[in-house]
Amino acid sequence: MRAVIAAGGTAGHINPALAIADEIMRAEPGSEIVFMGREDGMENRLVTAKGYRLVPIDVWGFMRSFKFDDILFNLNSLKLIVKSSAEARKFLKSFKPDIVIGCGGYVSGPVVYQASRLGIRTAIHEQNSFPGVTTRILSRVVDLILAPNEDSMEKIGRPEKTVIVGNPVSKAVLEADREEARERLGIGDRTCILSFGGSLGARVINDIAARMFRLCKGRDDIFFIHATGGYDTKTFPAELEEEGVSLDDVPCRVSVYIDDMPDCLAASDLVVSRSGAITISELAAAGKASYLIPSPNVAENHQYFNALTLSSRGAAVLEEEKDMDPEKTAAAVISLAEDREQLQLMGEAARTIAAPESSAKIYENIKALLRG
Repeated sequence: MRAVIAAGGTAGHINPALAIADEIMRAEPGSEIVFMGREDGMENRLVTAKGYRLVPIDVWGFMRSFKFDDILFNLNSLKLIVKSSAEARKFLKSFKPDIVIGCGGYVSGPVVYQASRLGIRTAIHEQNSFPGVTTRILSRVVDLILAPNEDSMEKIGRPEKTVIVGNPVSKAVLEADREEARERLGIGDRTCILSFGGSLGARVINDIAARMFRLCKGRDDIFFIHATGGYDTKTFPAELEEEGVSLDDVPCRVSVYIDDMPDCLAASDLVVSRSGAITISELAAAGKASYLIPSPNVAENHQYFNALTLSSRGAAVLEEEKDMDPEKTAAAVISLAEDREQLQLMGEAARTIAAPESSAKIYENIKALLRG
């Protein structure tokens, strides 16, 4: 199979795209897969690290306000769309793919749209329960829409060409062994709380983590794994100092990023995080209890709707940032972590919505599309 996959912006778009590519290569080892994305974006690092070729394309999103600077930014974004559309069309005509797959981010727009105009088979995969703008626009022209759940399919509004496939999760997450991971991480029989706010970090989750460390100062029965994210590498130590606690006061591992997420997820008992679509899927696949604080800084508040898929089934506690008091939230997380029976029930509930065969379903539907 010759395939072009367009994805960019965040790991929540790129990692599912990589899982789809890996599944195609597993089923058809002779396939040629090319990614299209921004050269200065996260996709460049993640895609090339997996050994795939990235064809650069420069696309920016739009600001949702009418401030003068934002209007100028949007005008430049329009120019880039025109330029990138021409570049995408030229590459697609030369590469001649069997299919073009969009996995989200603004880069998907011009690539998938130009493919449809050239008569190339097209598909899009949406990760969120509340579909993004790019998905809703492209849904009019693509041949196949791959949705994560019924809520997303309903909101996209094109059931005649939509298939529910879940979100692809990496094999490493699906196959990670809890006991082996806990041994590697030195957790022992302690309860493990894993907390993170994404690659950039989330100030509110760092604040909660610092308070949890203080509340557990001197205790040896809870082990913390925490990622500060790129923005808070300097402010998190200051928060700890303000709380009167140090990293030596609690069993913990603190880092900027978590590079061994499959192990950390497998080893954990409770996860405190935002509610990006892939985070939700990984929590379900790993069968983990969670305390979710959706980011308020996303389009259409889609992280709130993602979190509902777990909280409505009793698999997660959902608390919106606008309603929270970090001190009370930190205490609530610790209290939940101490109730192992409840954590087990929540983990079992999370597993009921898991879609471990998502990558295979996506591949099967792509093959069916290509067969006509």
